Amino acid sequence: MTITQLEYVLAVYKYKHFGKAAESCFVTQPTLSMQVQKLEDELQVIIFDRSKSPIKPTNEGLVVIKQAEKIIYEQKKLFSLIDENKDEIAGELRLAIIPTLSPYLIPLFIQNFVKQYPKVNLQIEEAKTEDIIQMIKNDEIDAGLLATPLHEKSFEERILYYEPFYLFVSSKHPFSKKNKIKEEELDINDIWLLNKGNCFRDQVLNICSQTRKAEFSGPINFESGNFETLKNMVLKGFGYTILPHMAAKQLSSHHKKMLRPFKSPVPTREVSIVTKKDCLKHKVIDALEEEILGSLPEDLRKIKKSDLQIIEFSIDV
Repeated sequence: MTITQLEYVLAVYKYKHFGKAAESCFVTQPTLSMQVQKLEDELQVIIFDRSKSPIKPTNEGLVVIKQAEKIIYEQKKLFSLIDENKDEIAGELRLAIIPTLSPYLIPLFIQNFVKQYPKVNLQIEEAKTEDIIQMIKNDEIDAGLLATPLHEKSFEERILYYEPFYLFVSSKHPFSKKNKIKEEELDINDIWLLNKGNCFRDQVLNICSQTRKAEFSGPINFESGNFETLKNMVLKGFGYTILPHMAAKQLSSHHKKMLRPFKSPVPTREVSIVTKKDCLKHKVIDALEEEILGSLPEDLRKIKKSDLQIIEFSIDV
């Protein structure tokens, strides 16, 4: 029995397909299948029912899988303990970030982080909040950059900053003639939203006086996966959307004239580094936190929690 064989078993369990599992492990399917077969022969059990589609573990296989998860976790824990006790900051850091943060936050700190900590193998991926939560729980990543609070008892949330929201308003919309907008004035039929699964969408719906249960009754029902498309819809003369501070500040000087602030208390998102409470990579997480805080724009760094309304959201995982 080898660690590699256990990793292959967990990959098949995750992807429910030998080909996809092999691809994720960067080996050929025959190689992966042979190693899983060797483990089955050694343990004298059938781990996977190959007649099922998608592939499913047998009852005995589930026992093997659960134990394999523990073994792989303890192996990673051992390496983390070794890295944590070194004088230098080194090792692997697996990080995930939500798509509404990554284009604005990652470029701020990534170059300096790599320069300051060349012995850290930093792996970053984009994912939706619910997927990141699950990846943290499954020890597939070490930390997430997320909007919080998440209300997960097993998580630690290190608050980095508070990011106010702005309205980006078409010149043809009545809001363009106002200096500030009240939350109760928002109409779900005028607002361009991100698509389902984005926590920012849920936050926007929670801002609206009409809750997420309100039914859309407008002539166009369009949702996008990114802010750029929403901004372009507004620029073409349709309605308005809501942007976080860093997205708003990247607008051209001409387009910034289309921004409208909210009346106090200003709807805001809380941004945090999220880890498991028993995460062992304290040194590298501390270094990440320091680099992010040091890279934040001065105007964002000065924003305090007073006069803000932290907008929460619900995620089903």
